Amino acid sequence: MNLVILTGAGISAESGIKTFRDAGGLWEGFDVMEVATPEGWQKNPALVLDFYNQRRKQAQEAKPNAAHLALVELEQKHRVDIITQNVDNLHEKAGSSNVLHLHGELHRCRSTVDPTLIYTIEGSELNIGDTCEKGSQLRPNIVWFGEAVPAMDEAIVKVQHADILIIIGTSLQVYPAAGLIDYIKPFTRLYVVDPNLPAMKNDRVHMIAEVASIGVPQLVKELMA
Repeated sequence: MNLVILTGAGISAESGIKTFRDAGGLWEGFDVMEVATPEGWQKNPALVLDFYNQRRKQAQEAKPNAAHLALVELEQKHRVDIITQNVDNLHEKAGSSNVLHLHGELHRCRSTVDPTLIYTIEGSELNIGDTCEKGSQLRPNIVWFGEAVPAMDEAIVKVQHADILIIIGTSLQVYPAAGLIDYIKPFTRLYVVDPNLPAMKNDRVHMIAEVASIGVPQLVKELMA
């Protein structure tokens, strides 16, 4: 079977990675409009780079939790595609083989003049003066508010082919990612793991009101059986 997993901030939170929604629009003391928008980048690129340098260091120290590790087990019996809204690499650290990052990746950067030029960041810092091969300043390879989501088309195709869709740790309020559920097949089995279950107009959904580290291993055990 084809299993598609859509993960959000809730699965990473248990590994110690916070989201801006934890503090009413503040992300660890930063206004998200100052550090996660094209306008913020134009206004103060040094501030934006410093913000992501801090997030990158935090992510490098974070370890996968029981939910990340449980998802790896599914690959023993099924084709598993993970679509994540998270910019950390905890799924990869856990050992998942097929991970699509909708909103970019903390450990990568890209050219400001050619978005196809993407590089892996050596170490934890990206600074003013770090340039691409065309001589342009590098920026975090993150999809900021107000920017298009390049990976969305690929994500839609994966969801369209899913026999089972599992949604973990996301409120389903951030678009376009929240709209992925509209592309499932009529008979796709649908599971949601989250302590604060989102309202869903779908009578085929199986709700598991647990944090990811508890609910995901429970679900994986059921699916493996």
